[in-house]
Amino acid sequence: MRRVALLLAVALLTAAAVSAQQLPPGKWWRRPEVVQLLNLSDEQQSRLESIFRGAANDLIDLKAEVDKQNIALRGELDQPQLDRAAIRRISTRLNEARGRLFEHELMMLIDMRSVLNDAQWNRLRNQLDRLNRQQQQQHRQR
Repeated sequence: MRRVALLLAVALLTAAAVSAQQLPPGKWWRRPEVVQLLNLSDEQQSRLESIFRGAANDLIDLKAEVDKQNIALRGELDQPQLDRAAIRRISTRLNEARGRLFEHELMMLIDMRSVLNDAQWNRLRNQLDRLNRQQQQQHRQR
């Protein structure tokens, strides 16, 4: 039972990490290699920055709520006597928090995507796909 709960927690954490890989982390539109790869104009960089600033506070709060629920779940799973009802309540809150975070990240992605033209978007996606494949290969080699 405890092993199943632990595996479930690890699976949920992995799913959250995968969903966050829609865009490169941080202010990717300011990195010289990305600016060059996508041929981003100053206006595009400014618009991307504005979108990020508009979403940042909400994303920070939503991420903190996910982190809090993860801590609560881990704490409950570490108890010598597992309380299924408590674990279920926490997992529901965690799932809802992740859903809100995902939705806000997705809306930011849509807003950022609208700043890029099709060629820029395709180059960015191809680069991200290449990086994800490399990470998966490195993970398999461990």
